[in-house]
Amino acid sequence: MNAVTTDEYCGTFYAAKLLGLSVGTVQALAKKNELTAWKTRGGHRRISLSSIRHYQRENGLAKTSEAGKFLKLLVVEDDVAMLAIVRSTIDGWGLPIDVTPMSSAMEALIDINALKPDVLITDLKMPGVDGFELLRTLRANPSFSSIVFIAMTGLNPVEVTAKGGLPAHTVAIQKPVDMRWLKGFIAAMLAFRQF
Repeated sequence: MNAVTTDEYCGTFYAAKLLGLSVGTVQALAKKNELTAWKTRGGHRRISLSSIRHYQRENGLAKTSEAGKFLKLLVVEDDVAMLAIVRSTIDGWGLPIDVTPMSSAMEALIDINALKPDVLITDLKMPGVDGFELLRTLRANPSFSSIVFIAMTGLNPVEVTAKGGLPAHTVAIQKPVDMRWLKGFIAAMLAFRQF
């Protein structure tokens, strides 16, 4: 296969979001070669964005709006129950927010170029690639300088410092998350359109 840049593919989860289909359906489409896909050595599936656009055209599916009407919010949390609570609470606010939940930092790193979130909310303590590494990796890349980073954690400030601290300009919030504060923060961003 030809070399593909990170802007040309995405992971299965984001492909499902773009197509409005389940992850299982996207996997089946890839197996039937209706979507151009391949697996990395680590077993993660990559799907060509051009094949997604082609599938949308051929099957009369509406293109996912890339217009700036909605604030794009990526939430990364390995605790599935917490992820569901955060997502349902945000969805209930009635604000123009497009929430993408992910349960691993690795999946977020895979899809970050395709997602182009305005705000990233991540847990810090996760198995494998943790929130510290996710934030440091993204902050080190100028392509992601416009993303607002929010770290949610149950760690105390001494524990955060012991792990190397947070990258500059990262907002830290304690768990349990004060959802009223978060709503105010996001509403202020929407009001000033600083994304």
